[in-house]
Amino acid sequence: MQFIDLHTHSQASDGTDSPAELVAGAAAAGLAAVALTDHDTLSGLDEAEDEARRHHIEFIRGCELSTRTEHGEMHILGLWLPRQADALEARLADVRRKRDDRNAHILEKLAALGIHISMDELLHEARGESVGRPHIAALLVKKGVVPGMDAAFREYLGSGGRAYLPKEVLEPEEAVRLMAGLGATVSLAHPCLKPLPADWLEAFVLRLKACGLSAIEAYHSEHSDADIRTCVVLAHRLGLGLSGGSDYHGRNKPRIRLGAGYGGLRVPLAILDDLKARRRAQGLPC
Repeated sequence: MQFIDLHTHSQASDGTDSPAELVAGAAAAGLAAVALTDHDTLSGLDEAEDEARRHHIEFIRGCELSTRTEHGEMHILGLWLPRQADALEARLADVRRKRDDRNAHILEKLAALGIHISMDELLHEARGESVGRPHIAALLVKKGVVPGMDAAFREYLGSGGRAYLPKEVLEPEEAVRLMAGLGATVSLAHPCLKPLPADWLEAFVLRLKACGLSAIEAYHSEHSDADIRTCVVLAHRLGLGLSGGSDYHGRNKPRIRLGAGYGGLRVPLAILDDLKARRRAQGLPC
């Protein structure tokens, strides 16, 4: 049986592999297809696509957008994004500008605590277009301020941390419309990672389906068997497709391997085939 990975991150956002290294790793792992879905940027897609041609592995252009809800952040994945995505690129540039302002204020808060990180250090650490808290956390580890990434978020950067600041993100309906309007397959990412009130998830998915949501990411490194069943049942009931991926970040999430998650996750090629069939039924390219 062949397997795929439709949720991965490179240096273009908060992963540690270059886009080319990530694709080469997917090919070495024997995957039939891989999607690059960096946070709030499309900047790594061309490099990854070129590498995929060299390795004869199917590549899907993607992106992951953060959105706000009354129960915290929910993430939206876009798959099969076109090369020309001007409306999305413009909106993401605005999101990144606001994130840059937030990063500067976080560095100011850390400096007030006696922890000095320059913006040049941060940009060098990130090496990509989408710069955020994971890069600050990595520098806190390198400087010996904390023993690891978990401690960096717990003590400084996570909600309740001493240097925490909330970030401005998109509304979920806007994120779905932006990507669906470009002909992307739009999937709700890892919907079971946080406890949600009974019936809220279904109502939320119905809201987004009306905006162009077409799939639910059932298969994910941090989804339990029960979570997978919840997503599968919900998708079937609402006539949506299924998606899945490891959420690979390289060394930033060392327990997660491409196509294998924590070691048990496997997303069969049939998942991709079904998403393609749904796209063809809508007259969309694959």
